[in-house]
Amino acid sequence: MTARKRRFDLIAFDWDGTLFDSTAVITRSIQQAVQDVGGTRPTDAQAAYVIGMALGPALAHAAPDVPREKHTELANRYRYHYLRLQEQVTLFDGVRPLLDQLRERGHLLAVATGKSRRGLDQVLEQAGLRSTFDATRTAEETAGKPNPLMLHELMAELDVPPERVLMIGDTTHDLLMARNADCSSVGVAYGAHDALSFASCQPLFTAHDVPQLQQWLLQHA
Repeated sequence: MTARKRRFDLIAFDWDGTLFDSTAVITRSIQQAVQDVGGTRPTDAQAAYVIGMALGPALAHAAPDVPREKHTELANRYRYHYLRLQEQVTLFDGVRPLLDQLRERGHLLAVATGKSRRGLDQVLEQAGLRSTFDATRTAEETAGKPNPLMLHELMAELDVPPERVLMIGDTTHDLLMARNADCSSVGVAYGAHDALSFASCQPLFTAHDVPQLQQWLLQHA
């Protein structure tokens, strides 16, 4: 497929809940961390809502009754619980062949994630995908979602204009970041946020599983 026929030259993916089946582990880790420091345990929905945000703001939002002086301890407890469970987490079925197909078609691939750089590097190594992506950005290096800085930096590094960029994510934070960067988006409803929450973000499509996402991308991207 030639560049002239492609609708999007750069496809940027969120990581957790989009490529990596980690929503349940992150949710449990947030809940346990909040309890560890004496806060009120957030519900599943409250903990899942903050997935995709930078860690500090995410935990502060999920634990509004935890005082600021305990936020460092809260973050450390989250890291403890997540790292304890991380090896149980894998890519969603179908993600690897999807990424391979997109590369074969000539798309540039990127990751834009709320994870730390250390955390992203660890999971890229774990998944064997370090060489798959042309560029990656994390919230601690730029700004947390929905601030568009991550996408702006990826576009600048790879020399792709906004109208040729597609952002794919499982949260409204991802889709709002795309809108703020003047990029198109696709939502995936198999991660942290459900399809109804995406409506105001106006994604081009909402996929309910990886095969649906693959089919849409191969036909429309």
